[in-house]
Amino acid sequence: MKINGTPTRTIWPAADGQAVEIIDQTRLPHEFVTVRLETLADAAHAIKAMLVRGAPLIGATAAYGMALAAKANPSDLALTVSYNVLHSTRPTAINLKWALDEMIKALGGIPESDRVAVAWQRAAEIADEDVAINSAIGDNGAKLIKAAWDQAKARGATQVNVLTHCNAGWLATVDWGTALAPVYKAFDAGIPVHVWVDETRPRNQGASLTARELNWHGVPHTVIADNTGGHLMQHGMVDLCIVGTDRTTRLGDVCNKIGTYLKALAAKDNNVPFYVALPSPTIDWTVADGVKEIPIEERDVTEQTHMTGKNADGAIVTVQVTPDGSPAGNWGFDVTPARLVTGLITERGVCPASPEGLATLFPEHA
Repeated sequence: MKINGTPTRTIWPAADGQAVEIIDQTRLPHEFVTVRLETLADAAHAIKAMLVRGAPLIGATAAYGMALAAKANPSDLALTVSYNVLHSTRPTAINLKWALDEMIKALGGIPESDRVAVAWQRAAEIADEDVAINSAIGDNGAKLIKAAWDQAKARGATQVNVLTHCNAGWLATVDWGTALAPVYKAFDAGIPVHVWVDETRPRNQGASLTARELNWHGVPHTVIADNTGGHLMQHGMVDLCIVGTDRTTRLGDVCNKIGTYLKALAAKDNNVPFYVALPSPTIDWTVADGVKEIPIEERDVTEQTHMTGKNADGAIVTVQVTPDGSPAGNWGFDVTPARLVTGLITERGVCPASPEGLATLFPEHA
């Protein structure tokens, strides 16, 4: 994607070949800051503190984290320790484990003297593969937006309205995004698409990140409170929902940012199609029941009790929004059962959220 006309990824090797650089997403939307990651500890901190976030980008960062670790010490023991350090940073997104397993697979059977070069090469491949996968997701999902636009146009509408939750755009991946890739492809093809952007409390990834990148790209959008989506659906103001996912089970349950389940319930009640866009590394073929088996991350409650923004003087400030002494809870994700999902948008096509549907696209895992 482009920032002020410059093609930009969310993670890239530094010019000196000794580090990687990222966009610090905790500073968006008001400040654009890049950070240099030089060590395993830097990569682990970037993931845990959410300088990078979104399942595909977490995976790519973990891959580069293993490359940085190999640069410091390519031994079997050091790689095992590095794997465990990175794996412990975020428990819900399966792409993290997938990327780490890919790195171990690439490095495990070769001499230590070759591991640094191979680690950098495999990490770069994982990043490039993510871009290609998400571009294909965009192509497949754009067909759904086009079909929704044709129906809306026949009713006399002047635009097609997509509702999304959290941030599943290019900031959540290496490039293109998952849920927003279809939006970008449709918009670039001339379809008049408008996006309802859930603010996505408590970290406000919709208001701060989705709105930021849609603004950069020129896509019409409106930021709304998290609880507005049902009202919009009741009044025919949403043509389809597209969200991302951090882990999808082999039966089609999807785990995404907290609040996704409520959007799916509202969509079901109002006959609004509810799609989930996902790269295949997000599918956890070892898990069947998402509600029972997927670990749900519980994060620092200050994300709930405090908010950061820009004041009238242009200064970035953090304020407390809850009373002193009031406890808070902060579950990061919820699970939407497959029965509420209209379809899964993958790089191989669109399928029902079911074991049979997934088997048609990924027979090697059936």
